Amino acid sequence: MHNPEIYEGPIMVRGKGTGFLNHPDLTEDIVIERNALGFALDGDIVKVKLKKKIPGKRREGEVLEVVKPAYRELIGNVKEKVLDGKPVKYLQPDNSRIHIRPILPEATGNDLAMKVVVEISKWTQPLLDPIAKITETIGRAGDHETEMQAIIRSGGFSKSFPELVSKEAQKLHNEKDRIFADALLDPKRKDLRHLTTMTIDPVDAKDFDDALSCRILDNGNIEVGIHIADVSHYVRENDAIDTEAKERATSVYLVDRVIPMLPEVLSNDLCSLRPNEDRLAFSAVFEITEEAEIKNAWYGQTIIHSNKRFSYEEAQNVLDQEEGPYLAELQILMNLGRKLRQKRYASGAIAFEQPEVKFELDERGAPIRVFAKVRTETMLMVEDFMLLANREVATHIYDLAKDKGRDLAFVYRIHDLPNPDKLEELGTFLRAIGYEFEVHKGTVKATAINKLLKEIAGKPEENLIKTATIRSMAKAIYSTKNIGHFGLAFKFYTHFTSPIRRYPDLMVHRLLRRHLDNSIIGPKELAKYEQMSIKSSQREMEAVSAERDSIKFKQVEYLMNRIGETFSGVITGVTDWGIYVQENNSLAEGMVRLASIKSDFFEHEASKYRIKGQKTGKVYQLGDAVTVKLINADKDARQLDFELIT
Repeated sequence: MHNPEIYEGPIMVRGKGTGFLNHPDLTEDIVIERNALGFALDGDIVKVKLKKKIPGKRREGEVLEVVKPAYRELIGNVKEKVLDGKPVKYLQPDNSRIHIRPILPEATGNDLAMKVVVEISKWTQPLLDPIAKITETIGRAGDHETEMQAIIRSGGFSKSFPELVSKEAQKLHNEKDRIFADALLDPKRKDLRHLTTMTIDPVDAKDFDDALSCRILDNGNIEVGIHIADVSHYVRENDAIDTEAKERATSVYLVDRVIPMLPEVLSNDLCSLRPNEDRLAFSAVFEITEEAEIKNAWYGQTIIHSNKRFSYEEAQNVLDQEEGPYLAELQILMNLGRKLRQKRYASGAIAFEQPEVKFELDERGAPIRVFAKVRTETMLMVEDFMLLANREVATHIYDLAKDKGRDLAFVYRIHDLPNPDKLEELGTFLRAIGYEFEVHKGTVKATAINKLLKEIAGKPEENLIKTATIRSMAKAIYSTKNIGHFGLAFKFYTHFTSPIRRYPDLMVHRLLRRHLDNSIIGPKELAKYEQMSIKSSQREMEAVSAERDSIKFKQVEYLMNRIGETFSGVITGVTDWGIYVQENNSLAEGMVRLASIKSDFFEHEASKYRIKGQKTGKVYQLGDAVTVKLINADKDARQLDFELIT
């Protein structure tokens, strides 16, 4: 029988060891203090028993058991401390959310300053650090390759593929002519090699997932083809390549490398829509009016031939200069893209555009330049057509199932409505820094969010407010249960356009083919797709975390050589112990400790998101532009310390 006082779920552990358990049946998180954590670590699935309610305090609990541990191994640096008068080696985990410091009795002086992998061998008392043993040495801590390998390993990713997977991929490549000849004989596959087709991607892209074609029809309408690499033709369900891709679920993009979902012989060659080569695709072909109204659509497998590989910048340059290859096609696509974008925003899509940071690295991997990535309008244009294909494929499947009176089996990309409590918090925060934000009974209209985003455009606090707004939103995930996509204001949405780098897109291709063939997908199979959707959502979060870790490490490494210099920044966080400041160019975040501000004694006014000087009344508030001096950069902890100048 279920005990109403016991809850199960993933635990979050913060700081020196305070845990939180969020549960859908509760209105607020359960707080678990350090002495009640038991043997739980951040991310573990645990059972928590509620403690007796104390009036005026948040509900507290204690961990009864760890149902499923999140970590088999921990990664970090070997450090030394004095314990009972003796020097003792221990692990400083890379993951700041791991609150334990495992003791390493077998470590030697040679292990100091090394990045290692450890396994816990003995942990008998929850409040004492466990005993662990080193199972692998990755390399010297702080070295570029060591740190990148540690990030990859921490996320459970791997650059190399199992031997069987590599062999299977090579075999496919060796037999490509036969596979292609067989595909040509398929009566369901349309030959679209006569269409003018192009890919438009980042300058350093090697895997080309998508291509666009367009032509004007006799009736004056425009035919736009959105052609996606036909990975499903090569990678068959449950073969060795598919099993590995399912496990990886996504490609991971670190600052200096890609950890691909598929072996490179497939991702960069056989499946990739390379220029001047015949390729197999899965296409969505639309007849569209000049006003971007869809009149007809066709979905199916095709053969295409890309006439040109553009980088975003090259395509933008052709449009800006009004001369160059395929100018007419690019102009048609750009005009349609703009109209699709306007319609999307008019329907309530939220215009979140956040700056991305890029690094220029030397031959040793050291950062020599860091800059915000420029978003060209050609990037937006390609995005417009990918969004169109994703929306229309999802809508088509829904209509097909409805017409045939059968259960809908599909994988959607869904985005829930924002959490009402988080929205109220966001509203309080925005009002405190001088912005109006209308939250009505825990709900908000997308138009209110877009109005806010317009208002903050170009202001110092723009990125801060965008980040705070994004954090108040639910996370987009994969699911077989459709609830629509709040952020895009789409009733139906999927991921169809990137099967080289996302496993859900490969699932969507297989399901779309099955629906087009009138194949029945039973409840057992649907349950399998739901499990794969959950796994893909989880792996996506782990990939994003690895990408952020690699960026943070490089930001700190870049600024290490600039200690003593002053920088412009914006206040991004206010706490009891200090303020966080984001430097404007590198977008790196560091801390100004309150104790370091000598001009006055500053107090934290939490409800007003600011600190205030007792003598002078000087106020520093979230979103304020400030000048700071860099006084310390700790590569191991990935932390920056600033001093406030003005």
